[in-house]
Amino acid sequence: MDSLFGIPMTTLLGVLVAVATFAALMTVALPLLARNELKGRMKAVALERDEVRARERARLSAEKDRGGSLREREQRGVAAAVVERLDLKKALADDRTVQKLRTAGYRGKRPLTLFLFLRALLPIVFFVLAAAYVFGIGIMAERPFFVRLVICLIVAYIGFYAPIFYVSNKAAKRKKSINRAWPDALDLLLICVESGISIEAGFRRVADEIGIQSVPLAEELVLLNAELSYLTDRKQAYENLVMRTDLDGVRSVSTALIQAERYGTPLGTVLRTLAQEDRDIRMNMAEKKAAALPPKLTVPMILFFLPVLFAVIIGPAVIQAMGIAH
Repeated sequence: MDSLFGIPMTTLLGVLVAVATFAALMTVALPLLARNELKGRMKAVALERDEVRARERARLSAEKDRGGSLREREQRGVAAAVVERLDLKKALADDRTVQKLRTAGYRGKRPLTLFLFLRALLPIVFFVLAAAYVFGIGIMAERPFFVRLVICLIVAYIGFYAPIFYVSNKAAKRKKSINRAWPDALDLLLICVESGISIEAGFRRVADEIGIQSVPLAEELVLLNAELSYLTDRKQAYENLVMRTDLDGVRSVSTALIQAERYGTPLGTVLRTLAQEDRDIRMNMAEKKAAALPPKLTVPMILFFLPVLFAVIIGPAVIQAMGIAH
């Protein structure tokens, strides 16, 4: 057979060899080209730690010299100009928006400015693209003009809420990663505290070790360590950690650490109790998911597993019966 579906066998063989060669090269090259996510995130956190240090030093210097309030100058760009001109911070942003961005890992003024700029820009972009497809290319040409216009408006509405969906998804993934690694981080912190290491050095050591399991948690612990070192009120550092993570387990630990520093409660006992509670909560969640698995598998088993099982069991008998009948 010299051809298959009208294509020469030599051509098919050449295509298969080319695909196999490309797959082999990608298998070797992708691990080499992959970025070290932990290293990049820790570098960004180090830059933010330097900003915290510089900001606190500037504030203390301003208070000492009585130089009035300190103004932060933000590098202006197209996004900042549009947000300021349209006053989007007043129209689209509130405390919940800032809190959601912090939970997703976006801190500072620049992510908020970019978020508001995208909420203003994406509806226009989506509407133009939808209009180009519906009116320009001629898709749904048999539909009335009003129906096509409504479709374009719906697409623009999706573009208006697309940044919110993205930030919410990012925040959910980040919270899930932190929640999974939090009990292990408490165990490591307990070991550091009981070995005589200070709480700041303990957080730094835990951040170095827990980054393999959860990069977001390592990032938050490094920021917490920086704020404990440079903020005048240590309570504010723990409260900032709670605001950035928005997790009940982190909130309880932060409250316990604040009370331990205020009343002199041993940190080892507090951390051991809280770590066990978080581990029990994580186990209960796993058991709840396992208990909900059988009902979820019922429909897939009926649709996919049982027909194959019946075919395997009854199929030979049917074939034998058909052979006897002939």
